[in-house]
Amino acid sequence: MTSPDSDRVVSDAAAPGVRPRSATATRAPLLWIVLLAALVAGAYAWYDQHQIVESLRADVAQRLTAADATAAQARARESDLGNTLRDVQAKLALLEARVGEFQSQQASLEALYRELAPSRDELALSEVEQILLLASQQLSLGANVQAALAGLQVADAKLARLDRPQLAALRRALARDMDRLKAVPYVDVAGISIKLDQMIAAIDELPLAKDERLPPPATDAPPPDEPAWVRLLRGMWSDVKNVIRIEVSDRPAAPLVTPQQSFFLRENLRLRLLSARLALLARDERAFHADIQAAGAWLRQYFDAKSKPVQTALATLAQHAAIAMPTELPDLSASVDAVRALKSAGDRVPERAAARAK
Repeated sequence: MTSPDSDRVVSDAAAPGVRPRSATATRAPLLWIVLLAALVAGAYAWYDQHQIVESLRADVAQRLTAADATAAQARARESDLGNTLRDVQAKLALLEARVGEFQSQQASLEALYRELAPSRDELALSEVEQILLLASQQLSLGANVQAALAGLQVADAKLARLDRPQLAALRRALARDMDRLKAVPYVDVAGISIKLDQMIAAIDELPLAKDERLPPPATDAPPPDEPAWVRLLRGMWSDVKNVIRIEVSDRPAAPLVTPQQSFFLRENLRLRLLSARLALLARDERAFHADIQAAGAWLRQYFDAKSKPVQTALATLAQHAAIAMPTELPDLSASVDAVRALKSAGDRVPERAAARAK
């Protein structure tokens, strides 16, 4: 009886090049499993890839939709902006046209203003001419040297602010006239007139020479314990002595003036002082001094020269009698002629320009 091992050895030895059937049968299922796993893995990978692609497609489609909406909105806004821009351009063109019209109108108005309105120099020359005419009137009519000098100084200051070379001749004429006015003696007409008015108002209070009163004689004071009858006798004796008074004086007797004559005397003195005031305003030196001297002579002859008011009036009249008035005042015709010559030369310049343009 043979053993199994001996049979396996015999079979192996009998067919060395042929595999056994059991090994082949074992390997076949493994291959199918591997193939199935590979198919499952490939199917899963394809499904996963398909899901990713679908997700990407949906995301891209959503983004494209949003982009299309944004683009549509942008196109709408662009259209609105284009319409607005066209409106703005139309309005800007209209404004530019109106600005052009306004500029042309302004240029026309400026040209018209330059033609009609005088220049700054012409206005200054006109003002200077008016000032010189007023100063000449003050000098010729009222003999007011200070006012005329102030007017010339104002005119010279205006010309100095202009600082034009063509004004040099006019300024030289003004300087000569100002020097001539400064050389005129100054007379305080207002102050003298006030003093004369004060004297005229105080004429009624001045005492006359006929009203002069001698001071009472000095008497000894009676003793306090003097009897009454002695005081009575002393008073009676004093009255008897005052009945006749003898005065020794080295000056002439005061003229006797009746009340009616005293009234006319005061009125005539008042008229003399008023005449002196008018002569002062008219710069009539001879008449002024004559009236002042006559008023002083009347005060010394008919009024009480010892009284304080009369002495004050005499001192004031003596002070006024020493005033020297200018006999001849300067003339401002040179300055007036100079400014008029400049004005006429300025008026001829536009005429020459118009002639050249023709």
